Amino acid sequence: MIDAYEDPGVPDVRGGWRYLWWLVRCQPGRSVAGALLGSSWMVLLAATPYLMAKAIDEGLEPGDWPALAGWCFALFAVGSFNAWLSIMRHRTMTRVRMDANFRTVKVVVGQAVRLGAALSRRTGAGEVVTIGVGDVQTIAQALTVVGPGVGACVAYLTVAALLVSVSPVLATVVLLGIPAIVLLVGPFLSRLQGAETEYRNRQGVLTARIADLAGGLRVLNGLGGKGLVADAFHRDSQHLRTQGYRVGAVTSWVQALGVGLPTLFLATVTWLAARLAAQGDISVGELVAVYGYVAVLVGPVAFWVECGYQLSRGVVAARRVVRFLRLEPLEDTGTRDAPAEPSVLHDPDSGVSILPGRLTAMASAHPADSAAVLDRLARYTPSRATWGGVPLDEIRLPQIRQQILIADHEADLFAGTLRDVIGGADSGPRGAGNCATSPHSPAAAIHAAVAEDIAQGLPDGLDSPMDAQARNLSGGQRQRIRLVRALLANPEVLLAVEPTSALDAHTEALVAERLREARDGRTTVVTTTSPLVLDQADTVLYLVDGKLAATGTHQQLLTQEPGYRALVARDVEVMK
Repeated sequence: MIDAYEDPGVPDVRGGWRYLWWLVRCQPGRSVAGALLGSSWMVLLAATPYLMAKAIDEGLEPGDWPALAGWCFALFAVGSFNAWLSIMRHRTMTRVRMDANFRTVKVVVGQAVRLGAALSRRTGAGEVVTIGVGDVQTIAQALTVVGPGVGACVAYLTVAALLVSVSPVLATVVLLGIPAIVLLVGPFLSRLQGAETEYRNRQGVLTARIADLAGGLRVLNGLGGKGLVADAFHRDSQHLRTQGYRVGAVTSWVQALGVGLPTLFLATVTWLAARLAAQGDISVGELVAVYGYVAVLVGPVAFWVECGYQLSRGVVAARRVVRFLRLEPLEDTGTRDAPAEPSVLHDPDSGVSILPGRLTAMASAHPADSAAVLDRLARYTPSRATWGGVPLDEIRLPQIRQQILIADHEADLFAGTLRDVIGGADSGPRGAGNCATSPHSPAAAIHAAVAEDIAQGLPDGLDSPMDAQARNLSGGQRQRIRLVRALLANPEVLLAVEPTSALDAHTEALVAERLREARDGRTTVVTTTSPLVLDQADTVLYLVDGKLAATGTHQQLLTQEPGYRALVARDVEVMK
């Protein structure tokens, strides 16, 4: 089984079937062992009726008790050996499935890390969760075909050969009947694949909505929108349930036919064999053998149907994984170095220019417009933005990431001690900078972010454990912890998205004042509509519909721009 630190290899992302085959090729020895053990186990199941027929014809019917005892002992020995084979087959196939499971997890996690900040822009959180929770297990289960699936084919051919020696008529019926059963189930497998695809897609959307609800429930409740969102979630969940019923309906037919058709086939062949025995064409022992052979064939047929069912679901899941693995991070085409000196950042799409060494605030009625400008200035989306007159697309991406940091107010916080959380600035998906070279000590950064009360209120201070996303802290406390982390990263350019949106007025005023002092002489941009923060800025950029409408100090814009005045005063009627 793959080691936790072992390289999982390069997956084949040309399609779902190719991905499943890649998982098999990654463990050739174990896959071959599973096929051999499965084949031997099923073939020896067919040996049981053969030995029973010999015991009847050569021992019981003529009254030869020593021969009967010998055949019974052979039957016991073969049964015991086959039981051991069954155990080894099951162990081997469990390892095959677990290897596929862990290998898929590793390549998915590796791809998520590779995408980095582009992950949330390339796919939704629900898609990743659905892959991790359901698709990985489905893919692993599909590899059952490696063992029992191959064994079923070998057992089918073996039984057919044995039946030829008994009756060519019965052998012909078996050879033609079993494929007919599989073909009858085939259309249902195709329908299952389509229904399963739609179900998985809806499941991904609903999972994403659950994540959004969990993260913003307090805000929705405060705005009175909880009921509206709950109704939308209820409708989506009902659609998912309806699609689940469709999947269940097809699945029930597949499983019913997988059991019912082989049973009817067993009855048909047994009736034909009984007629042959009554006519004296075959012996009583051969009649028993035929019944046993066909009963044994019920297992392979059931395995075929089960493998078809698992493969149909596995291919759907593999296609989702392949689709995720095909995603590419932002392409790095840059060949030039970043400016050696602090330089102007300019975004032609909005008209925004960020002067170096200053605290700049960006105000907009639509926060998404301000965030989009910062994304372009940090090269998280393709744009015509320049840095020191050089297009950002032409600058080496690692240098941009090292010197420009977006401090998102909803950035991830990983579990660990508080010291690890604030010290791991470049471990987040949008991290930049280097804490080791930061002029700020953790204590200084905590002071600048007005976060002393957080560390002092925890039982072990900075060594206190934090839950994932710091759920054991309040929203305002988490926001200040993110700001501490950003200050310790010490980027050349800090782009902070709504860094004080969850703070009370007193704390917000202190953060604005101390942020200015902590970043003195460094380029800092904050998006905000808070007068307390705007008043501390050297320059305020007022955006309307994503375009620069006015530039000046907070006081100048209050006097000259009615729209800006209405925005910062929260005067909705004037804004309209």
